Amino acid sequence: MALDALDQSICAVLGWDQFPKYTSSGPHAASHDIETTHVELSSLECAVISPLSVLYFSTQSIDVRTGSLKILLHVLERHGEKLHYSWPNILEMLRSVADALEKDLVTLGFQSLRVIMNDGLSTIPVEYLHVCIDVTGAYSAQKTELNISLTAIGLLWTTSDFIVKGLLRGAAEEKEIVTLDVHSIPKQLDSENREEQTVEFCDKFSDRTNLMNTVDRDKLLFSVFSLLHKLGADDRPEVRNSAVRTLFQTLGSHGQKLSESMWEDCLWNYVFPTLDRASHMAETSSKDEWQGKELGTRGGKAVHMLIHHSRNTAQKQWDETLVLVLGGISRLLRSFFPFLRSLSNFWSGWESLLLLVKNSILNGSKEVALAAINCLQTTVLSHSIKGNLPMPYLKSVLDVYELVLQNSTNYAGSTVGKVKQEILHGLGEMYVQAQRMFDNAMYTQLLSIIFSTVKQAKITNDNFEAEFGHVPPVQRTTLEILPMLHPPENLSSMWFLLLQELLQYLPRSDSLLQSEEDEAEEASTRDHTSDSHEMVKSETPNGIASISPQKVEAPSMSSTSTTSNMAGIPGYLFAEKLVPVLVDLFIQAPAIEKHKIFPEVVKGLERCMTTRRDCPDGALWRVAVEGFNRILVDDVNKLVNNYGPDPSISRPARIRIWKEVADVYEIFLVGYCGRALPSNSLTSMVLKADESLEMTILNILGDKILKSRSDAPIEILQRLVSTLDRCASRTCSLPVETVELMPYHCGRFSLTCLQKLFSLSSYNSEANDWNLTRSEVSKISIMVLMTRCEYILNKFLIDENDLGERSLPTTRLEEILYVLQELARLVIHPETASVLPLHPYLKRGLAEEENRDRRPHLLVLFPSFCELVISRESRVRELVQVLLRLISAELALQKVSLAS
Repeated sequence: MALDALDQSICAVLGWDQFPKYTSSGPHAASHDIETTHVELSSLECAVISPLSVLYFSTQSIDVRTGSLKILLHVLERHGEKLHYSWPNILEMLRSVADALEKDLVTLGFQSLRVIMNDGLSTIPVEYLHVCIDVTGAYSAQKTELNISLTAIGLLWTTSDFIVKGLLRGAAEEKEIVTLDVHSIPKQLDSENREEQTVEFCDKFSDRTNLMNTVDRDKLLFSVFSLLHKLGADDRPEVRNSAVRTLFQTLGSHGQKLSESMWEDCLWNYVFPTLDRASHMAETSSKDEWQGKELGTRGGKAVHMLIHHSRNTAQKQWDETLVLVLGGISRLLRSFFPFLRSLSNFWSGWESLLLLVKNSILNGSKEVALAAINCLQTTVLSHSIKGNLPMPYLKSVLDVYELVLQNSTNYAGSTVGKVKQEILHGLGEMYVQAQRMFDNAMYTQLLSIIFSTVKQAKITNDNFEAEFGHVPPVQRTTLEILPMLHPPENLSSMWFLLLQELLQYLPRSDSLLQSEEDEAEEASTRDHTSDSHEMVKSETPNGIASISPQKVEAPSMSSTSTTSNMAGIPGYLFAEKLVPVLVDLFIQAPAIEKHKIFPEVVKGLERCMTTRRDCPDGALWRVAVEGFNRILVDDVNKLVNNYGPDPSISRPARIRIWKEVADVYEIFLVGYCGRALPSNSLTSMVLKADESLEMTILNILGDKILKSRSDAPIEILQRLVSTLDRCASRTCSLPVETVELMPYHCGRFSLTCLQKLFSLSSYNSEANDWNLTRSEVSKISIMVLMTRCEYILNKFLIDENDLGERSLPTTRLEEILYVLQELARLVIHPETASVLPLHPYLKRGLAEEENRDRRPHLLVLFPSFCELVISRESRVRELVQVLLRLISAELALQKVSLAS
């Protein structure tokens, strides 16, 4: 009852309408009168409030102390704005309560502090603000109640906001403080929106600005920063993490209002020391697992609360704190880097940050390593695109990444892989944003970093693809960033280096391996490969391409070499993902740089295409064929659109390219297409897709390359047409008994090649596509076609006689019917007709008839048609009759009659 009476009495006195209020004296008031008034007010106010302090300190009774704190809370809530002289006693009392061991006392004391900090800061005399900060720090550090510590840290944020706003107003009036350019630095947004707690203060500052200007505001802010820095070392993870967040959010939100000297003090006294301490503790703290709080017993055994595995050791909890510190520094650098780098000795701080980041990536947990990488990435990405990142800073980040990836081979585990992935992503993004800052040396360093990481991944993950059936994560990340690495115009010479590096990861031939083992044998190896091509081309007796599979496959890989080169067939997975990327980059390259490596790219794709025999179920050969088609179509289109090759490209270089292209067509079409390859897993849908791909490569050769205007030499055109002929010869060259065993798609492929020969030899006056290349190809094609048709017609008669009454296989019958039909349809150009082996009298006579469809090729085959008139197959005889009538028309014999 006595405490209630005391409560009522104090509130009654302070609530009295005539209770004198403190007012600041005007400049003209007499000093004696002012002093007298202040003494009287001080005596009265202290007489009213001091009994609470006396009561609290004079007893150890919990009830009495609790009662006095409740009275104080009531007074502050109802009449706190009227107090002025009694604040020292009140704050001393609350400071003492913070050290109490009784939870109820601490809770009541903190309630009073919250009233002061949330509602009373604008009325407290400015000379007592530092005491308020100290008392708040005491409640933050107390160990009695965790939630009170966390809330008290929030009050420190409130205080800093109050101080900074007073600082801003004071600076506007006094113009004594050098502040940052608000327009040049984007304002940091507070992720937790704590600023809402103090919005209500804004309207209370106007009458306090002059008083606020008399206080050393820097010291007040440093008091807050110092407390937060100390709390960042608290052994309670929740407290130190909250303190770290508040420290960096305060700097981030109000950094643009701080002077240069304040920023320098903050960096060297609070920011970097906080980082060093967190890093040291994360490195040295115990790794022993903790047991949770004991909840009770069961069966005579203690039952403990479960702790999540990510927080069950001191080291893991310090790792969490270090992540927060790195994140805070990252946000500061993102917002204020252009200003901070102008501070004295900032480069020294930057170097220490890089050293710590490097150690964190190499030695820290996955979370710490990723936060360290993000700290660098945020700075580079935020400012390189704006031109605010000087070259030394960019180079230093690149050096750190290189050092980390080089040393990562000494560590193992999933963390290393994830860190490598993150660094690779970071390198790609960094290059995209800072591309114009790179020179040749830096770009070369960038490629070296990336590809050395890929090589390490291939060594350590050689069985990964076989086990899991997909590309290892590090290599997959590399594939994602490679499209970003195309050199800009000022680094055009780097295209060759980039494409050359990519080619290293495609399957490699025996000759290449031999050259690596013994460089002295490199020239001889190339000569051997070239000789094998010539041998294949020369062996065509009787118009039939009589080739052995071993010769056709000479440049390809044997199964043994494939295994040694690519760590087994599964090694193709990375290559199959790489080929589309390589082709895309190659097409983007400037013409000069592209032609430097064009032959090597074609060779690389050839090696991929020839894996079809060793691995028909794999996708590598398929994507290689698609890529090969793309680069050829692109090249031919540019030739057509530009009316010839680029003048800057030498003729020998173009010839070398065409030679490699001819090699690919010869090797792949003859040795790997239209054949029955062993496979037990290909579905009918996949088989149809493969057949379609074969037809596509034929169409591009026959309809695009050989019909378009190009700079291919005559000998190359001859090789390409000869390749089509060799593929077309398969059906007719097989013994009749073997033809029946040939899969249907093989016969269809052979027939399609034959159709391409007819198409290349034909002429359509309405198409308007005749050009010099077309003319040369038609001359070559017509001679090859005549030889092939003569062989097919004669072989048909021989087989028909040998079989007697038995019928010919369907495939052979379809072939000869197709040949006879196409011969009837075929119309050739006069230039084409000029190369036919006809008597000069016939050539002169035919040349006089220019305004009609020309079929002089039928005259070449006339003897074979005469033999076919006795065929047992009625459809053959009917077609032969049609052809003989066309020959009559060609000789103008249909106009001759006995009557005339």
